[in-house]
Amino acid sequence: MAQVQYYGTGRRKSSVARVRLVPGEGRIVVNSRDIKDYIPSAALIEDIKQPLNLTETTGNYDVLVNVAGGGTTGQAGAIRHGISRALLEADPEYRATLKRAGMLTRDARMKERKKPGLKGARRAPQFSKR
Repeated sequence: MAQVQYYGTGRRKSSVARVRLVPGEGRIVVNSRDIKDYIPSAALIEDIKQPLNLTETTGNYDVLVNVAGGGTTGQAGAIRHGISRALLEADPEYRATLKRAGMLTRDARMKERKKPGLKGARRAPQFSKR
């Protein structure tokens, strides 16, 4: 018998997370490593678990994640977004709860590009009268 799996793709900044929910006991594995080994911050781990806590499905699914790009904060946001989307696929009735908490909205904030003639995105060269 084929095992039931739910997929979701999450993005934040330059990070992309491909999330797979498999019925299990609540383990979270990121890039073949336990989440506590991959993400050192307890606050970010809580942030990642937020969609599961909101929908009260914490111990129901094992979360398997492949994430690439960006830093730890961006990757954590991408994982959270991916988990939310995968939960929607598992049960569409979670939509109202997740939407109210802002879990389904893709965070559009990105790094602004450097402009020509400037030292950074907005940083101008130092002004000198002479």
